[in-house]
Amino acid sequence: MSRINMAAVVPQAYRAVLGLEQYVQANVDHTVLELVKLRASMLNGCAFCVDMHSRDALAAGESSRRLFAVAAWREAPFFDERERAALALTDAVTRLGEHGVPDEVWDAAAKVWSEKELADLVVAIATINVWNRIAVTSRAEPPTEV
Repeated sequence: MSRINMAAVVPQAYRAVLGLEQYVQANVDHTVLELVKLRASMLNGCAFCVDMHSRDALAAGESSRRLFAVAAWREAPFFDERERAALALTDAVTRLGEHGVPDEVWDAAAKVWSEKELADLVVAIATINVWNRIAVTSRAEPPTEV
C-alpha cells in the first residue's frame, strides 16, 4: 500500500524531477535509456519502475530476451559495446560505493560515448535513481492490470 503521493504533497519537487526526466528523454538514445532505467530499477528493487520501464521498452519494440537479460547483462551476448558501457556505468553509479565510479568503468564509457553523451548518460542514471528512491520509499505499486 502506498505511503504518500509525492506529486500531490510536494508538486514543485516532483515537477523538478520530471524536468530532469524530460531532459534525458530528449537527449539520450531511447533504447539505451530504457536499458539503463530497467537496470537501475532492478538494482534498487523498484517494482513500480521495473514494471513501467519493461512495458515501455516492449512497446517501443525492444525484445523480451534483451529485457530479461538486463538482469545478467555481463554474461548475455545481446548488448553492443555502447550498451555494455552504459550498463556498467549504471551499475557503478547506482551502487556508488566508498570509492565512487571505478576508473575502468568510466574509461570504457568515455571510449564509446562522446563527452556530451556521457554527461547526459550520467544525468539519466541519476534521474532514474531519484525516481527509484521516490517510488520505493513511497511504496508505489505497479498496476495489477494494464
